[in-house]
Amino acid sequence: MPWSKHDYPASLKNLPEDVRNKAIEIANALLDEGYDEGRAIAIATDQAHKSEEGTYSDKTEYHVKTHEEGWQLIKKGSSRAIMVEETKEDLLSKAKDYVNDHRGTLVIHKQDGCVEKELYNQ
Repeated sequence: MPWSKHDYPASLKNLPEDVRNKAIEIANALLDEGYDEGRAIAIATDQAHKSEEGTYSDKTEYHVKTHEEGWQLIKKGSSRAIMVEETKEDLLSKAKDYVNDHRGTLVIHKQDGCVEKELYNQ
């Protein structure tokens, strides 16, 4: 039976929530591949720490900013939008998946251009 955010091994209980959630995701995938539970937990915990707490300097940074037609997702250092949507909410729903697929970080800006928050490979 797969683990969830509310039902997981006791060995994961003291991990930070973001690391624990990533470890659960990884462990479930490893179980699907035939790993035994103990080995899956150990590998998942190690990988989750690296993924969630590691350095982000090697990850591509993407920004959600205003655009003349609404809101845009743009890669840091680029002048061309990857995608544009009329509303910030519409863009965020698509941008999060895009950034996760590209193992990047997402920096969300407010209307005035200042940073609202940063999301790391959710």
